[in-house]
Amino acid sequence: MAYKTDIEIAQEAKLRPVNEIAASLGIPEDAVENYGRTKAKLDIHALKDLPEKGKLILVTAITPTPAGEGKTTTSVGLTDGLRRIGKNAVVALREPSLGPVFGVKGGAAGGGYAQVVPMEDINLHFTGDFHAIGAANNLLAAMLDNHIQQGNALGIDPKAITWKRAVDMNDRQLRHIVSGLGGRVQGVPREDGFEITVASEIMAVLCLAADLKDLKARLARIIVGYTYDGRPVTAHALKAEGAMTALLKDAIKPNLVQTLEGTPAFIHGGPFANIAHGCNSVTATRTALKLADYVVTEAGFAADLGAEKFVDIKCRMAGLHPSAVVIVATVRALKYHGGVPKAELNAENLEALEKGLPNLLQHVRNVREVFGLPCVVAVNAFPTDTAAELRMVEEKCRALGVNVALSEVWAKGGEGGKALAEEVVRLCELPNDFGFTYELDRPIEEKIRTIAERIYHAKNLQMLPAAKKKAAELEALGFGGLPICMAKTQYSFSDDPTLLGAPQDFTVTVSNVKVCAGAGFIVAYTGDIMTMPGLPRVPAAEKIDVDENGRITGLF
Repeated sequence: MAYKTDIEIAQEAKLRPVNEIAASLGIPEDAVENYGRTKAKLDIHALKDLPEKGKLILVTAITPTPAGEGKTTTSVGLTDGLRRIGKNAVVALREPSLGPVFGVKGGAAGGGYAQVVPMEDINLHFTGDFHAIGAANNLLAAMLDNHIQQGNALGIDPKAITWKRAVDMNDRQLRHIVSGLGGRVQGVPREDGFEITVASEIMAVLCLAADLKDLKARLARIIVGYTYDGRPVTAHALKAEGAMTALLKDAIKPNLVQTLEGTPAFIHGGPFANIAHGCNSVTATRTALKLADYVVTEAGFAADLGAEKFVDIKCRMAGLHPSAVVIVATVRALKYHGGVPKAELNAENLEALEKGLPNLLQHVRNVREVFGLPCVVAVNAFPTDTAAELRMVEEKCRALGVNVALSEVWAKGGEGGKALAEEVVRLCELPNDFGFTYELDRPIEEKIRTIAERIYHAKNLQMLPAAKKKAAELEALGFGGLPICMAKTQYSFSDDPTLLGAPQDFTVTVSNVKVCAGAGFIVAYTGDIMTMPGLPRVPAAEKIDVDENGRITGLF
């Protein structure tokens, strides 16, 4: 049977004017700033006095595999399902990065009949937010280097610069470079490098800022490097925050689009969850909570990364209190965690499924016992799933007191998400004991250790000498009370991507720590994590094309 591709389904959809979508939420006309017929930004200042009324639902997942899990697809289909059972619901998602779009993963607008549209725009330039973030990032880099060139009144040590340039593309060639070559008038030669835009601290700042005033204050606090005597140098010291805020004044406004079924969708911001905090913007989430009774949002990668940072960074900073969690899994992915090669995942294999199930069950326990939140497991259905396999997943989850709902949203849209929606509504009415993984007032190393032990279930934590030294310096500078943002592989609970399932007796090694004073967290680097990905042997970009009428193909 031949299935339509995601882009074919999206291009066949009849989209409603975005003004109709806004009106369905009661958004005043003067708060809608149109970007064409089907996209808009919302003026958060015009909506600031509305009370928050919605219940917040987090969609997370098991540890990612090449078999895929379908977290965004489930988020979209669940929201459509909530609308189908009569609930006022919206979905709040991140914007896709061009790096994965042209790399391995492809787009991030959902799939099948559970997509947000216009799919091509969302996956490509959208409303220009990422370009604005990259411009603000690189303006700060230019002002930093210009300050050194013009006499270096602040005494910045060129060997202690921590700020990198950014581009929203997978480009390994730019990870480590030397800049400023060509003689005295061309700049001061130094080692330099690029990060992908979604790893830039500007992205995290934009997504955590409450409003324009808070955005400017956070930008001012960004540390770009250190002086010869070890004092931090901020964007404020370079007088950069005003111009940077000017570049971002529209980017901070949430974007409004729709699902294939006309459900309102807020898509805004896009920090990666393995190297940043992995959540859509606070402004989009809070705006959605003012306009809908149920707000479905997602956090990147698995619950050990995105969900932990959603709770310990985003919810803590913004004062958010989620009501329920959906953990997405597939039978195919669980069998992969049980040792089955990707090529053999379509065959029934109860033994491998049982070996892979501890990965799901460990995420379930973390959500319930560490975060104190009720959850449901959403099994993203594939035609190859057998009744025996689905029954095994259900039985293992029910043994922990967690319900399982079959999600058929890829094939059926909102109709396939109604059962999941009913369970989510039930969970939202239950009392919960929401809490954080660690207390902020603990030492930096202790907070990292707590995450490693409580969330990853590591046996040991090793802080390398450079990391210990930096942690002590940051505490001496007054940054010890910030939350932790772990930079870790998404492919394992551990910092070793080859350890699948629910590994035991492993050690997490932290090689370095860095303060992101504007974002308001400390990044702990583990394993071989890097902030500039590279393209694969066969990039997805090779299959993307556009015809003479402007119709895009090959985007998925």
